[in-house]
Amino acid sequence: MSDKSERTGLPVVQPFAAGIDIGSRFHVVAVPPEIADESVQTFESFTSDLHRLADWLIQFNIKTVAMESTGVYWVPVFEILEDRGLDVILVNAREARNVPGRKTDVNDAQWLQRLHACGLLRASFRPGRDIAALRAYLRIRERHLDYAAAHIQHMQKALTLMNMQLQNVVSDITGATGMKIIRAIVAGERDPVKLAQMRDVRCRASQETIEASLRGNNQPEHIFALTQALTLYDFYQARVQECDIEIERSLAKLNQDKPEPTSPIPKIRSKTRQPNAINFDVRASLYQLVGRDLTQIHGIGPYLHYA
Repeated sequence: MSDKSERTGLPVVQPFAAGIDIGSRFHVVAVPPEIADESVQTFESFTSDLHRLADWLIQFNIKTVAMESTGVYWVPVFEILEDRGLDVILVNAREARNVPGRKTDVNDAQWLQRLHACGLLRASFRPGRDIAALRAYLRIRERHLDYAAAHIQHMQKALTLMNMQLQNVVSDITGATGMKIIRAIVAGERDPVKLAQMRDVRCRASQETIEASLRGNNQPEHIFALTQALTLYDFYQARVQECDIEIERSLAKLNQDKPEPTSPIPKIRSKTRQPNAINFDVRASLYQLVGRDLTQIHGIGPYLHYA
């Protein structure tokens, strides 16, 4: 793109547009060749270099920047440039490469710059900063729940190795009955009669059935495995609680400029608590944020509402 005549075939609708080829270790940036003697520059991915990149773009009065969604390497570039007041768009790499007419001697950054200057790139959806933060907390929470689920399986395996059939007589070993019994076993209790007496009144299995299921082969290595699995399960549950605190803060921030609902929140459609539900009144926060109680729709609860 060294010759201005190469640009005459397509009308330029954004004369102060730049393109960035994102990489893991460095980023290649291109600005219009008519405004800079060296229109392509390379910057390392260190934060100080990203701020220098932003300074370089602002120096040439660049207004808008296009970059490809390469892994997660684009995120800090996007956020820093956005904070510096630039209009940043994220584009699908496939769409950029499928536009016909690309010259082989034009690098990716120059090609992005040219397409963006001519208005040929479509921005991918990128939520606002507050929504992006909320989404990040939700994704971290989901990941912790996945890790916790793996350790539930480890507890089940340890019980099976001890020939304790607890998971066959209770619907969920992480329920009230299951966790009381598992914690007691880890704490040193081995008497199946005493363990069965920890049965929750809502448990469908009888005390006698639970007692029979807990007469096992209590080898120390299997007790150790159960202890380890329980510790890790509790660890991730604690991390989930921390995520809930951040989610509550994020929702409060989103609601700070929202008016209070003029009508009271409708009566809850179902009182059944959803698995892995948020540990605060998320329904009320979402009602204020959205203005409607979407949980009245069959199949949608507070957790599915925002997930």
